Amino acid sequence: MSDLINKIYKNNAMVYKVLLFLISVVAIVYLFPKGGQFKYDFNKGKPWQYDNLYASFDFSIQKSKEEIDTEKQELIRTNKKYFVYDNAIVTATKSSFTSKINFIQENDSIASPQMLHLIATGNFIIDEVYKKGFINEANQSQSIQDNDIIILRKNNEIEEIVYNQLLKYKDVLELITQNIGAHPLDYGQNKLLSTLLEVLKPNVNYDNGFTQKALDESFKNISYTKGLITTGELIILKGDIVEGRKLEVLNSLKKESESKVWTESNYIWIVSGYTVLVSLALLMLLLFLQKYRSEIYSNNNKVTFIFFNVFLMVLIQTLVVKYNSDYLYVVPLSILPIVLKAFFDARLGLFAHVLTVLLLGFIVPNSFEFIYLHIIAGMVTILTVSDLYKRASLFISIGQITLIYMITYLAFSIIKEGNASQINWDYFILFSANGLLSFLSLFFIYMYEKIFGLVSDVTLLELSNTNSKLLRELNEKAPGTFQHSMQVANLAEAAANEIGANSMLARTGALYHDIGKMLNPMYFIENQSTGVNPHNDLSPRDSASIIIDHVIKGIELAKENRLPDRIIDFIRTHHGTSLVYYFYMKEQELNPEEEVEIAKFQYPGPIPFSKETAILMICDAAEAATKSIKNPTAQSIDTLINKIVEKQKSDNQFVNSDITFREIEKIKKVVKKKLMNIYHLRIEYPD
Repeated sequence: MSDLINKIYKNNAMVYKVLLFLISVVAIVYLFPKGGQFKYDFNKGKPWQYDNLYASFDFSIQKSKEEIDTEKQELIRTNKKYFVYDNAIVTATKSSFTSKINFIQENDSIASPQMLHLIATGNFIIDEVYKKGFINEANQSQSIQDNDIIILRKNNEIEEIVYNQLLKYKDVLELITQNIGAHPLDYGQNKLLSTLLEVLKPNVNYDNGFTQKALDESFKNISYTKGLITTGELIILKGDIVEGRKLEVLNSLKKESESKVWTESNYIWIVSGYTVLVSLALLMLLLFLQKYRSEIYSNNNKVTFIFFNVFLMVLIQTLVVKYNSDYLYVVPLSILPIVLKAFFDARLGLFAHVLTVLLLGFIVPNSFEFIYLHIIAGMVTILTVSDLYKRASLFISIGQITLIYMITYLAFSIIKEGNASQINWDYFILFSANGLLSFLSLFFIYMYEKIFGLVSDVTLLELSNTNSKLLRELNEKAPGTFQHSMQVANLAEAAANEIGANSMLARTGALYHDIGKMLNPMYFIENQSTGVNPHNDLSPRDSASIIIDHVIKGIELAKENRLPDRIIDFIRTHHGTSLVYYFYMKEQELNPEEEVEIAKFQYPGPIPFSKETAILMICDAAEAATKSIKNPTAQSIDTLINKIVEKQKSDNQFVNSDITFREIEKIKKVVKKKLMNIYHLRIEYPD
């Protein structure tokens, strides 16, 4: 048992990758639709490429979504509207009228005969109004016409009437004026008019709930089929064009077949098939990382980041398809290659994007069209998106991606329909929304930098600003070191461009590689402007310790200022495991009979483990050493740089940096040329 635990502990990185792989496979398979795949592929307007197809079981011909929607609209149009008659309002109105009339009778001097006439007239009008029903127009259905037949519910009885039989406000006012007079002349008539207008309330209301319930019942009775295909019946002949009724029958067969395939007995088999296909796709991604991006493969944090982004795209697209597949193309899958290119490189971004789109082919309708559209868009993304730190760059690139989506969809539509008259222009709105959402890539890049500790070119640009707090402090406390760092940064950037490395990363790392010197600036010769050298009062061992400490202090300072790990790597590795040679030799001179402890004069490392950190080691040593030449010539600079690089190679400083001898020679050539330009020297290189 202990042996097993030891093996797991020793191979913890591999165990983690296996677990990550398994979790990703299970999560993606879980998202896949619970249905089988139809074994035939067909498109509207295209010939049937398979043998004659006969029905292997009975099935119904399904109505299209458009046909169902048309039937529903017709039911909505013809559905009877329900109204409810409220007797309580009638009773309340009469009671209120009686109360107000009694009050008038007690307080106003109206003759009894006239008063009786007014009461009789008022009651007559109230009875006439409520005999037909007084409609509340504020809450009635907007779609009702005057001649529509409606259903009026009075208590437990219902009756069908014409809608315009109900009285509206204008009808009630007309009824009152007919019985009282359009222009009441005396006090009593005026009182009756105002009282009636005050007490009469609508008592018929539109019953939306009951109307909707009746409509829902009608919807339930809709037939979703329009015919039956029996076993053995010919569906389509080889070479026939897939259109009209044949297309409807094939679509119905596809739906029925997929539902029959996904049965309880087949469940395990289908899930196993999905698992194999998803596993192969993710395994290809892992193998790609192992073979071509070993530095990423060895970093579990980066592998997790890549797998997380693949799963995130699958999850978002699955949710959109599940809830409304009409918005299929609004999901900005181009975010994936943009993000991966920002943190890693274009090749990895495209590879991961293609695999993700292939996985999504199991989820989306019209999978070939979807896959073709997104792979082309992904290629355009990789080819156009560059220099994210330039504001205009991303705008232009996303505009081009959106245009490619539109052009590709237009071509597909023309091929499928045979002309441009049937193009669904709503898709162009979706592609525009897709483009707008693609700008979220900047948000994702920022978020991932915080969560996964990665560094993008946008952050590198911010860090390379010499007005940043740390670099400004370096310039103030150690101006010589600052100038040295600037020179090294220029050399490193040029060298990185020459061999195709990340020039922005190399430049930024070079700017910060010596920040540890600002804590003891006068112990470094480039800052000794007065000619006083404090090392004269120290032993070689103490001097070496101070020199070596600038790496350790630089790392501490960088962490305090929250510099990214990729920048701190330059501080760690720019001297590798080399010796502080001057003080080592001086210690030997002072103690010729003693064996000097080499570890006391050696930088702690590690040695460079990327092309960019290897470039910095070469440029740093070359720039510093060239300043020691009293009378620099082309020959002396050439010889010195060759000697420095050969010494670094012989000390195995580049064995972990994935850099070739050819690339080192290119770096040497660039460094020599740049340094000679600094000293205004010219040299002709042989062809």
